[in-house]
Amino acid sequence: AKTKATSVINGQGPAPRLATPAYFAPQGFVPGNGPNGGTVPAMLDAMALALQLNGTMSLEQVLQPAIELADGFVMYNFLAEVFVSQQKATSRWATAYETYYPGGKLPKTGEIFRQPNLARTLRTIAAADGAALKAGKDRKAAIQAGRDAFYKGDIARRIGAAVEKDGGLMRYEDLATYKGKVEAPAMTSVFGYEVCKAGFWSQGPAMLMALSIAEAAGIGAMVPGSDPYLHTVAESIKLAFDDRNAFFGDPDFATVPAKGLLSKGYAAQRARLIGPMASLEHRFGDPWAFEGKPRTTPPFTPHSIQRKAGPTADTTAVEVVDRHGNLFSCTPSSGWLLGGAYIAGDTGVPMSNRMTVFDLDPESPNVLVGGKRPRTTLSPCIVLKDGAPFLAIGTPGGDNQDQQIMNVLRRVLAFGQPLQAAIEAPRINSNHCHGSFMVKKDEPGVLEIEDRVPADVRAALAARGHKLDVLGPFGVSTGIVAAGVVPGPGTLRGGADVRRERYVFGW
Repeated sequence: AKTKATSVINGQGPAPRLATPAYFAPQGFVPGNGPNGGTVPAMLDAMALALQLNGTMSLEQVLQPAIELADGFVMYNFLAEVFVSQQKATSRWATAYETYYPGGKLPKTGEIFRQPNLARTLRTIAAADGAALKAGKDRKAAIQAGRDAFYKGDIARRIGAAVEKDGGLMRYEDLATYKGKVEAPAMTSVFGYEVCKAGFWSQGPAMLMALSIAEAAGIGAMVPGSDPYLHTVAESIKLAFDDRNAFFGDPDFATVPAKGLLSKGYAAQRARLIGPMASLEHRFGDPWAFEGKPRTTPPFTPHSIQRKAGPTADTTAVEVVDRHGNLFSCTPSSGWLLGGAYIAGDTGVPMSNRMTVFDLDPESPNVLVGGKRPRTTLSPCIVLKDGAPFLAIGTPGGDNQDQQIMNVLRRVLAFGQPLQAAIEAPRINSNHCHGSFMVKKDEPGVLEIEDRVPADVRAALAARGHKLDVLGPFGVSTGIVAAGVVPGPGTLRGGADVRRERYVFGW
């Protein structure tokens, strides 16, 4: 808040160096479960880097609550339902099954759930930090010692050995050589605010594009929740996500027309494609015309696959505002349920299934390459007002994340609605995009809509050609949480979704 600087700590790990499209070609996709589902674990590195750059506490101190939770917490309804759905998938991998289903039994709501191996790993990291402090190292050096205890010590060796034993591609060297990045955010100004997202290795810029397209289409003059409003929202999302699939990828490996994609001229051009009827086609644009140079790579057109993707429910979101007005937005995830149903040996570390986000088509900007970051769906968000902190906001939900954050932000930024009211307002969610996970779902024209949207509005949307999938009153898969600063008085505020077990705390 004091410096008015916003940065992105990249916590998306890369593919193992041995990973290639040819290796997975016989299956046609990267599997979502098992030892090949995970990218290099990057969460600890990202958190250590954030603590070094912006924190005041030691790594040992901040790990204590995590250690306590690994020692045991009370099982809650949503997670208990996850365990029911994933027991069969997890049974193939003994270390995961023994952790999640001790004695072969389903964890029940209200029981104490324990992860002793993970607790031991976390204690090893904390002890390395504490030992470095006792040896006279400063706080940042001690954090590095704790971080290195994971990536360069016995933990990483055991992870590499376990993955190799189980037929996976990750090795100790992938962890030992990993180092996260601090980057500038992707940004746009919309409705008088500056919205910040992660770069084009994430899907975050698609939300910036959709907001700009909707603004250019005149959504600020529409009635929130009306037929024209929801139609414009849906069509702007379609256009932005078509460009996501055509152009987004790790900029270290793919040539991304970032300037053109985020330009207001391009947004205005895309907005002119929004007509009175729902589009049932995928329409990527030509952002290179707004880049100031000719197109250097052809746009990628994903193959249409008329099947649903795998389940997505292993993500959370943490949004923080402190007494100084500093904002923090983080979207931790293992991919989907139970982190790929695989835990590396006796480390207690779930290896995720983010590898399945990669494409195998060599023409894709998101094609699998060893050492490359997949185009993640994880999408934290920070909003500024005149350069000052305003709001941190995020949600789980896979491909839905940016759509759902956009649903809320439009109401807050363009119409000044109260934060909690904007979170609870009826939502839509377009499935008109090639999904990110494993079997890439695509449902042209399908629009999920909560049944609290009035029947006459739903009828009008159907008349426009939207294929409505009517959900329950809070049925969209999301779980928004937000924290921020009220301009003027500078008081702090927060909001939390009722669509999942989301909470807001203040003290």
